[in-house]
Amino acid sequence: MANPKVSFVSLGCPKALVDSERILTQLRTEGYEISSDYDDAAVVVVNTCGFIDSAKAESLDAIGEAIAENGRVIVTGCMGGDEQAIRDVHPSVLAVTGPQQYEEVVRAVHKVAPPSKEHDPFTDLVPPQGIKLTPRHYAYLKISEGCNHSCSFCIIPSMRGKLVSRPIGDVMGEAERLVNAGVKELLVISQDTSAYGVDLKYRSGFWNGRPMKTRLDELCKALGELGVWVRLHYVYPYPSVDDIIPLMAEGKILPYLDIPFQHASPKILRSMKRPAFEEKTLERIKQWRSICPDLTIRSTFIVGYPGETEEDFQYLLDWLDEAQLDRIGCFQYSNVEGAQANQLPDQIPEEVKQERWERFMEHQQDISTQRLQQKVGKRMEILVDEIAEDGLTIGRSMGDAPEIDGNVFIDTEYELFPGDIVTCDITDSDEYDLWATPVVE
Repeated sequence: MANPKVSFVSLGCPKALVDSERILTQLRTEGYEISSDYDDAAVVVVNTCGFIDSAKAESLDAIGEAIAENGRVIVTGCMGGDEQAIRDVHPSVLAVTGPQQYEEVVRAVHKVAPPSKEHDPFTDLVPPQGIKLTPRHYAYLKISEGCNHSCSFCIIPSMRGKLVSRPIGDVMGEAERLVNAGVKELLVISQDTSAYGVDLKYRSGFWNGRPMKTRLDELCKALGELGVWVRLHYVYPYPSVDDIIPLMAEGKILPYLDIPFQHASPKILRSMKRPAFEEKTLERIKQWRSICPDLTIRSTFIVGYPGETEEDFQYLLDWLDEAQLDRIGCFQYSNVEGAQANQLPDQIPEEVKQERWERFMEHQQDISTQRLQQKVGKRMEILVDEIAEDGLTIGRSMGDAPEIDGNVFIDTEYELFPGDIVTCDITDSDEYDLWATPVVE
C-alpha cells in the first residue's frame, strides 16, 4: 500500500519552525510521505502564527489557499488556540489544535489517512534523526517553551503557557546529535532565554556523565565545548546575562545578543510591563562592550504604543544614539485580541505611527551603516550559507543571524560550499551587508 502523503505549511517564528520539525518527524516515523504539493496530498497541515493581526491574516490566507487547492486541512500552532476565530472564516477545516500539541495533530491526520505502519511512542523525534526544515549547516535549538511575563501588548503566555524549561541533559543531547550530523551553528531559542531553568529551580541534570545545573550560563559553557557557532536569541537583560559576556569574549559562544528592548522611555516600558528594564541598561551595554568589544546587539522596538508622546519617541531616538545597537527591527503598534494594551487610553493615530516608524528606521539606518563601516578592513570568519544561481557566494559573519540580519557577499575564485567557514577580509559595506574576499595563505 502506498504511503499516504501529507503537505505542510509552516508560518511564524523559529520556535514554530521547531514545532513543525517535530510534527513532520513523527508523521514520517509512522510511514507518511511528506509532499510539497497540495494536489496529491491526503491532507494539508497549516502551522499558524497568531502573534499580531498581520500574522493572523497571513495564517487565514494560507488556510484558505490550502482549502481551495486540497479541501482537507488541519490547523495547528499559535492561532489554533482560538478555534472559533478560525472556524468563523474557514468552517470546513477538519481539526484545530494549539501550539506544541504534536500528538493531537498526528491523531487528526490519522482520522483522514490512517498511517501505513504502527507508531513507536519511543521513537526519537529530535532532528537530525527527524526532519529538519533549516539548511543542513545550522539548526534552531529550543531550550524552553512559554513565558512567565505579562507584557501588556503580548498574548504569548495565553497561547503557549507559562515557562517550561527542557532538562539540560536533553538539550545537550540534542545539540550533540545535531553537531554530529554536520550542523555548524546552533541558534538557541525560547520565549525568554535568560529565564532558562527558573521553573525547575535550576535542577541538576547530567550530560556525558557530568552533573550540570539547568541554567543558561552552564548551558552556554557546555555548548561552547561542541566546537560550533552558538548564537543566543530572545535574551532578556537580567543580571545573569553579565555572566555570559566573558564566554563571548573568550570565543566560547558567538559575541551576539538578541535582546527585545521594545522601547526606551521609562514611562512606556512601565506601561508595557516589561521585565528587567531599567535606567542602567545603557551602562550595562557599555560594560558588556568593554569586556567583549566585538559584541553585536540586535533588538526589536515598538513605536506608536498607546500613550507614547513625542517626548517619549524622542527619548527613544536619543537612547539609540547612546546604545549604538547593530541590528534593529521596528514594528508599529497594533492591538492584538486579548492583550491588555487594547484597553489603554491615548491610542495613537495610524498616520502618527507611520511617521514615527519612518523616522525611527531612517535614524537607525544611519547608526547601522556606521557600525558596519567600522568592520571594513577587519578579518573575520564567515559561514557560507548558499551559492546563488549566478555563482555569487553568500555567507554571514558572527554578527549576523540567518534570515533576520545582513549577508556577507564573498568575492572568490575558488569553490566554496554551504557550511564552510572561511577567513575573509572585509572590503566594503552598506546599510545592511558586507563584502569580503577570502584570505589566501
